[in-house]
Amino acid sequence: MFGLSTKDTTLLLFVAALTLLAPFLLNPFPENSAMAQFNAGYPDLMQRFVIFGTFAIGFNILFGLTGYLSFGHAAFLGVGSYGAIWMMKLLTLNVIPAIIMGVIFAGLFALLVGYISLRRSGIYFSILTLAFAQMSYALAYSVLTPITGGETGLQLKATDTPLLSNLAPGEIGRANLFGVDMRSSYELVIGDWLFTFNAGYYIAAVCMLIGFYISIRIFRSPFGMMLRAVKSNQQRMNYTGLNSKPYTLAAFVISGMYAGLAGGLMVAMDTQVGPERMFWTASGEVVLMAILGGVGTLIGPVLGAGMIKYMENILSKINDAILHQWFAFMPDGIENLLVAIFHPFIGKGWHLTLGMLFMLIVIFLPGGLVEGGQRIGRIFRRRDRKADSVESDAAKQRKPAE
Repeated sequence: MFGLSTKDTTLLLFVAALTLLAPFLLNPFPENSAMAQFNAGYPDLMQRFVIFGTFAIGFNILFGLTGYLSFGHAAFLGVGSYGAIWMMKLLTLNVIPAIIMGVIFAGLFALLVGYISLRRSGIYFSILTLAFAQMSYALAYSVLTPITGGETGLQLKATDTPLLSNLAPGEIGRANLFGVDMRSSYELVIGDWLFTFNAGYYIAAVCMLIGFYISIRIFRSPFGMMLRAVKSNQQRMNYTGLNSKPYTLAAFVISGMYAGLAGGLMVAMDTQVGPERMFWTASGEVVLMAILGGVGTLIGPVLGAGMIKYMENILSKINDAILHQWFAFMPDGIENLLVAIFHPFIGKGWHLTLGMLFMLIVIFLPGGLVEGGQRIGRIFRRRDRKADSVESDAAKQRKPAE
C-alpha cells in the first residue's frame, strides 16, 4: 500500500487505528469512577500527543538516522509557530495556509542553522544548535518584540483583520478549516463512559499520519541508507568519494520542517504563541521522547512523546488528597505512610518519576519502549514454538503406537 512493504503497511495501519480510535482507547474508565483520574481522552491532551509525536518523528529522522544530536530543535518549533500565527493575523484564519507557512519558515531557518552547524560534528554540533536555539529565544523574548510580542507573545485579537476572512468589527477570529472550528467537539455518552471527538485533534492526527508515512519512505529509501552510512562511519563514507554534507543538511532541513509542522499545528489548536516554545528545555524534551521510545525506530518517537505528555498532564494532577482517597480503606497510620512515600513522585514531583523511568530504560532497555515490546514478543513466540514442539513430539510418539 502506498509503495510500502507488507510490514510497513501493517505498522502504518496500526498507528492509524491507534490514532483514530484514541477517544475510546484513552478513556478506559467510567467518568465517575476513582480511576477516571487516569483517563486521557480529552481534546487538549490528545492534540498534544499527536503534535509532539510529529515533532519527535522529525527529530528522529536527524538523530536516529545520522546520529547528529541537536539540542536546538525547539527553535524550529517556535519559528514555525510564529510563521503560522502571522499568516492567520494577516491573510486567513484557515489553518492550512498557516500550517504550510510554519513548515516553510522553519525549513528556511533550519537551512541557515544547518549550513553553519553541520561544519562540526559530535558535541560541537550539539552545542552550536543549542546556541542558535538560545539566541532565537533571546531574540523572540526581547529584541524582536514588535514581531514576536516579547514576553506576552502573540495571539489573535479583535484588531486583527485577515485579508481573506470576513470578521465583524471587534470580532476575534477563530482558527478553522474551511469553516469548521478547531474547537468544535462531539460528545458520545455510552453508559458511564464519555467519549469526545474533536475536530482539531483529527486534523492534527491526519497531519501526523502523513508525516509518519513520509518518515517510513525516508527510512526505506536510498537517501535513508546514505544517512545510515553517515551514522555508521562518516569518515569511511568520505573516503569512498561521497560527500556526506548534502545528505546531512537535507536531513537537518527535513527534521526542521517537521518541527515547523508541529509548531503550525500548535497554533491551529491554540492561537497563542510565546517565546517559551523556543527555550532549551523544549529541545531537551524531544530528545527524551526519542530515547524513551527508541532512537532510530519508526514508532518509537511517537510512543515516547505519548508517554512524556501523559505523565506531564496526568501524573502531575495527582495530589495528596487523591492519594488519601485511594488509601482510605487502610488504617490511618499505613494510609499516611503510603501518602508520604508516593508524595515526592506525583504532582510537581512528576519529573522525578520521569527521571527514574528514563534512567531504568537507558540502563535495561537501550532500545527504548520498542525494544521492550520486542522482548515481550520474543517471549510469547518462544512459548508458542515450545508448545508446537511439544505437540509435534507427542504426535510422533502416537504414530508408532498406532
